[in-house]
Amino acid sequence: MSLTSRMSRAVETIDRKTPAHRDRAVDGLRALALLAVPTGHWLLGGFTLDPEGGLHNASPLSAFGALAPASWVLQMLGIFFLVGGYASVLSFHRRPGTTAAWLKGRMVRLGRPVLGVTAVWALAAPVLYAAGVPEATLRTGATLVIQPLWFVGVYAVVTALTPYCVRAARRLGGWAAAPLLVSVAVVDLLRYGPLAEAVPSWLSVLNVLPGWMFAYQLGVSWGERRVGRRGAWLLLVGGGVLFAALLLVFHYPASMVGVPGEARTNSHPPSLLVLALASAQSGAAMLLRDRLARLLARPALWAPVVVVNLSAMTILCWHQSAMLAAAVPASFAGPVTGLTTAPDTLVWLLGRVAWMPVFAVLLVGIARYARRFEAPVPGGRGTPAVRKAVAGLLAAGFAVFALGLA
Repeated sequence: MSLTSRMSRAVETIDRKTPAHRDRAVDGLRALALLAVPTGHWLLGGFTLDPEGGLHNASPLSAFGALAPASWVLQMLGIFFLVGGYASVLSFHRRPGTTAAWLKGRMVRLGRPVLGVTAVWALAAPVLYAAGVPEATLRTGATLVIQPLWFVGVYAVVTALTPYCVRAARRLGGWAAAPLLVSVAVVDLLRYGPLAEAVPSWLSVLNVLPGWMFAYQLGVSWGERRVGRRGAWLLLVGGGVLFAALLLVFHYPASMVGVPGEARTNSHPPSLLVLALASAQSGAAMLLRDRLARLLARPALWAPVVVVNLSAMTILCWHQSAMLAAAVPASFAGPVTGLTTAPDTLVWLLGRVAWMPVFAVLLVGIARYARRFEAPVPGGRGTPAVRKAVAGLLAAGFAVFALGLA
């Protein structure tokens, strides 16, 4: 049987096994948001090579400010939290047992892949060092690997708050997210307004939970059928107007991701600009839902969405490793355009675009083995306690190294 025939049969099988009640549009939105994460990190992240051959993080945004609008498209965490809230409320209502059991299942699904990637890197780092990889490269790699994992911690917290989000949605509908936006606006006013010099720097941390919970709460309200087309239009237009005002009138940084050397950042912790973008994205997603569902009724388009969703945590946890799998060996060869050269020329940009399919192929190869951390345990048997303890110790050691504490 030819490869084309086998792929065609696989596509048909996936489509046939999809339950009729499955919300294809929401799954499609999740897949789109997931793929935006590696795309953004691969395109907007780069390296420089020191005289000893060590790799250091760099960003093309330092040299190409005009690339900032690309971050508006690639920053789709608002969509991810939106569909996360939507899917969580449906799952919450279908739970066969207690709320605690439901929450435990969710935490295990989030925690296993994180524990897996950090434990594997804890074992790999000494081996790579013994093989001649510079310590600077290992520290850069550790930073990149652990960088996206903050998301998992925040997502776990907002997921734990799902019962309260449901109550808020039933009382206030889509307006349940408004206090979260107001909270972020107040903190931004304090840290960027006339009293900024008197405000302690730690105050910005107060934006972490409400900033990312905003879109999750919108998703819960959407899942509770408390946001209609009028509300979706309000989110789209209101978010767009607020986004433009923050950029043009209040001079927020244009990039949705951090730029080396810049004093302010929109994403760590989230600023009001992040919520404005999430609002506009959420409104657009709600309005396009029916059209997207019709599009994904086609088996050839639906099958990739299923594959991406089944590998969601694997993609999130291992995409930086795929880029490093190309960059670390290349660093021994010296400057390689688009990979180990400084990201400050048009040639670098063209080279990086050419390297991205290579990163994707490497990620697929890694995922064949790494997805075991995400897939359910066969037969429902859990991981032995000793293995869990060892993995936990390895993960903790890697975190200490990655955070520069050792």
